[in-house]
Formats: sequence, C-alpha cells, structure tokens
Amino acid sequence: MVLPSISKHGECSHVQTIMINLLLALGALSCFFFHFTDSFHGSDGNVYYGFVTPRGLSVFKPGLAVQVPKEERFKVGFTDFVHAIMSMLVFVAIAFSDHRVTSCLFPEREKDMDQVRDSFPLMVGVVCSSLFLVFPTSRRGMGCMSA
Repeated sequence: MVLPSISKHGECSHVQTIMINLLLALGALSCFFFHFTDSFHGSDGNVYYGFVTPRGLSVFKPGLAVQVPKEERFKVGFTDFVHAIMSMLVFVAIAFSDHRVTSCLFPEREKDMDQVRDSFPLMVGVVCSSLFLVFPTSRRGMGCMSA
C-alpha cells in the first residue's frame, strides 16, 4: 500500500532505498512477532491476547481479573519458530516479486532480478506450504480469524 509512493517505479534515491528497507524490515518483523501471539476466552466471555513464552502466556494487559490458562499449548515451542521464519520468507518472496522493490534495492542486477521474481516466490511457496503441513500450529493469535 505504501510502496508506490516510495518507489517511483523503481528509480529510487538513497533515501527511498532506506525507506523501502525499513518498510521491508517492519513487515518481516511483524510477520515474525505475530506468530508468537495466542488468545483465550476468559470466564467473562471476552477474548484475551498474549505473547507465548517458555513459561506460558504473558497477557498484554497485566493485572486482569481473569485467570490466565496454564496449559502446555500456551508455551513457546519449535513449531512457533518454524512458522515465524516461514512467514517471514513468504513475506520477502512476495515483496521481491514486485519490480519496484528489486529495481530500487538491486538497480544494477535487473536481468538477475527478473529471474528471481519468476522463480523465488514459487520455490518459497512450495517449501513453506510443505513445512506448514509438516508443522501445523494451533495458535489463535492476533490476526487469526478463529480467535
């Protein structure tokens, strides 16, 4: 959504390249972060969100009158890291499939980037889809429709 106003159709200045890098880093970090969130329904019927840790769910609103569940599923695990890394890879693959991003970040390698735009998203899609099937998750974090 913000990319067209930053990129100028692939002809970027130094400042625009920095802004694209920051935008990509912010997007990738949010993909990573949101895979470590989960939710539960409190006794009052409301949905509460938190961050999964090795000790359990750390709710975003401290001091709640609702009892936070101590179940094992609310602890961080290997699958969380797999999903977070794969989510970041999918985000990067989608970002690099846009000619405005690759033209700004790699202006001298236009021919190589055409090949990357054609093959990288497909390869990442196949690998990540396979890994998402092998390592399913039961997280109902922020942004999930089944919370």
